[in-house]
Amino acid sequence: MVHVLLIEDDPGIRTAVTRALLARGHAVDSAPDGLTGLQMLLTQDPETVILDLGLPDISGDRLLSMIRAASGVPVIVATARDDEGLIVQLLDAGADDYVVKPYDPAHLEARIRAVLRRGGPTTDDDAARSALKVGGLTIDPARRTADIDGRALDLTRLEFDVLAYLAANPGRVVSRKELLREVWQRTDSARTVDVHLSWLRRKLGDDVDDPRFLHVHRGVGIMLEDAAAGSA
Repeated sequence: MVHVLLIEDDPGIRTAVTRALLARGHAVDSAPDGLTGLQMLLTQDPETVILDLGLPDISGDRLLSMIRAASGVPVIVATARDDEGLIVQLLDAGADDYVVKPYDPAHLEARIRAVLRRGGPTTDDDAARSALKVGGLTIDPARRTADIDGRALDLTRLEFDVLAYLAANPGRVVSRKELLREVWQRTDSARTVDVHLSWLRRKLGDDVDDPRFLHVHRGVGIMLEDAAAGSA
């Protein structure tokens, strides 16, 4: 069972989605506007938020930034526009995933499972086995921290997930489709992968023409390897 907060102004959609999630065994709180939803987020402590962008009192993207300032809860944005540019913008602003209206309740539940898997807890034994080090890059999946040569990296949830997946496959070229499938648990919008790789490259301090960590194999994919460690 997952405790879901649904922020949706359309009463028909709100009722239908609430019933569908309840029928699947989840606990659901719902709010008809953004400020009510924000208050419920702070008092009800949901595990996932479904956020409609077209709210009557505050824009969805503005509310998303307010949620991110208050909580790290996974947020799935519901949008009527299948616009890749908008979706990338929302992911950049802190959304963890998205669904395009009209969406099937089974699809929504799959997205809920996906965001919770990405941020799920790690046992001590799992953490010990999954401690990752690639040259000067160290990743701690249990604490969700990463550093380069002892310098801490400030990564978003998705940037960390992408880096951790690549670090779990060091020296292997990983395709964008594989990253999209394994990290996002979806098969569309490969452009999203390129954008996150670009942000991650900047945070790693990689030079596009002479990268240390993220090595692009054109037409194939991306490989994580510490060139500095290799040269040493």
